[in-house]
Amino acid sequence: MDFSHIPVLLLVGCVILAGSVGGRLFQLLRIPQVVGYIIMGVIVGKSGLHLIDDTMLDALLPLNLLALGIIGFLIGGELRGSVFRKHGRQFLIVLLAEGLTAALIAGGLTAGITYLATGDARTSVALGMILGSIASATAPAATVDVLWEYKTRGILTTTVLAIVALDDGLALVLYSIASSIASLLLGSGESSLAASLGHTGIEMGGAVLLGVGAGLMLNRLVRRIHDHGKHLTFIVGILTLVLGLSAMLELDVILAAMALGATLVNLAPHRSRETFQIAERFAQPIYVLFFVFVGARLVVHGLTGPMWALAAAYVLGRSAGKFLGAYWGARWAGASEAIRRYLGLCLFSQAGVAIGLAIMAGLRFGEQQLGAVNMGDAIVMIVTATTFLVQLVGPPCVKLAVTRAGECGLNVTEDDLLHSMNVGDVLDANAPAFPLYARVSDMMQQIADSDAMHYAVVDDASQQVLGVVTIDRLKQCLADMEMGTWLVADDLLEPLCESVAPETELADAVQRLRDAGLEAMPVVGHADQRYLGMLELRACEKLISREVWRRRRQADGMEAGA
Repeated sequence: MDFSHIPVLLLVGCVILAGSVGGRLFQLLRIPQVVGYIIMGVIVGKSGLHLIDDTMLDALLPLNLLALGIIGFLIGGELRGSVFRKHGRQFLIVLLAEGLTAALIAGGLTAGITYLATGDARTSVALGMILGSIASATAPAATVDVLWEYKTRGILTTTVLAIVALDDGLALVLYSIASSIASLLLGSGESSLAASLGHTGIEMGGAVLLGVGAGLMLNRLVRRIHDHGKHLTFIVGILTLVLGLSAMLELDVILAAMALGATLVNLAPHRSRETFQIAERFAQPIYVLFFVFVGARLVVHGLTGPMWALAAAYVLGRSAGKFLGAYWGARWAGASEAIRRYLGLCLFSQAGVAIGLAIMAGLRFGEQQLGAVNMGDAIVMIVTATTFLVQLVGPPCVKLAVTRAGECGLNVTEDDLLHSMNVGDVLDANAPAFPLYARVSDMMQQIADSDAMHYAVVDDASQQVLGVVTIDRLKQCLADMEMGTWLVADDLLEPLCESVAPETELADAVQRLRDAGLEAMPVVGHADQRYLGMLELRACEKLISREVWRRRRQADGMEAGA
């Protein structure tokens, strides 16, 4: 069946739905959802059912650029000047250590295997240098998605975000050097090393200048326009403008978006917080599309035996280099134990930049033979095939690292906690309950030691709730103390209009309270409707705020102790 004429909107809708289902299934298996997105892409893409071909992927390339731009923008939002003033030296040492170690080990292994197979020293060294420089790149998208999925916060999270933000810049510099030297070794030098580095400098410097300028513009717009509903329009407009100009001018797309986010967060650290929250909520379906298309592009067939040997050497050398380099760099920089032990696990993923560099190398070295294939095709096949593996292994390794470091769930919002807890977790089981004919004077004595502001009135026999008495109604009796001797609960109660079971999700219960305009609801047993306690909106909000504050203080304490 020919799927090439499927309408774009139908394709996008099917991809978002299929990716979301795959992500949810993998979440249920306690595997990061991004793996599910990629697997669904592999199934429908070039290595699976071929429902999505190159023509479709090329037509939807702007969506990939938008996803990378959003990722870069949100990463830039984490690059606060205060963080770099405090940890900048540490970040630089770790970055150079892990990037250069991965390049040296992966490049050395692939060069050695190539020499054993061909006996050609020049070609072997050239191929090793190219693959080594590409190995230094780390894909930020999959790594950052896991950090956001598990709401991580702490020094390891901060370091990971900084390293993946800077890694691509290092990879571009290393590739410029390696490709120029490789061209000289192979006798096909089209440009000098200085010219190659100059082009890279223009590409990166131009991206930074573009992002900073756009950040200044977005900050002015957000500051002047107080209608938060329009902020999303300006965010998307400025971001797509930056991405479009970066693509047209052949600048680094991710770096430009990161510069935009970093400029905004440093100009207005408090005011921009909501801006980044809006962007993050908008980004989710774009992420699903991006990772499904990443999986659809992956090709794992077509490699011969020697190519598989090179691919294995590349992925093993790169993984070992990332892990060992991160460990050594963290030790030299005096970083915390969490960074030393777990940072390397967060740097395995590679995708966009690595594949882009491989394609550039394929075009530049397409005429150079390497056994039965040309060097350009070999580089593209090796990087693409190994990307499939590390994109599947990388996210679970990130989850393992942040879990072992104790940083999962420390960046939760109040809304996250509401959805993660049940009514039974926060109900006040000690809130007094009174029989229908309890005297007000007796009730006043019992509530003296209670923090509750609402009190259930229950049937003596069944203990089912008949209504609620509020502290405000009881206060009205204080004007005449004698009233308390003859007024009873039945005279003051408000008839029961809402109750909730302890198994109910807290977010649903709070929404019911707000919709009904109530301050409290009795909590009753699901089967027998017996009174179990009181859920008060004021106390619930206070508890949730205190828990969010506690987790963030815990994360900030871990960072301060680094």
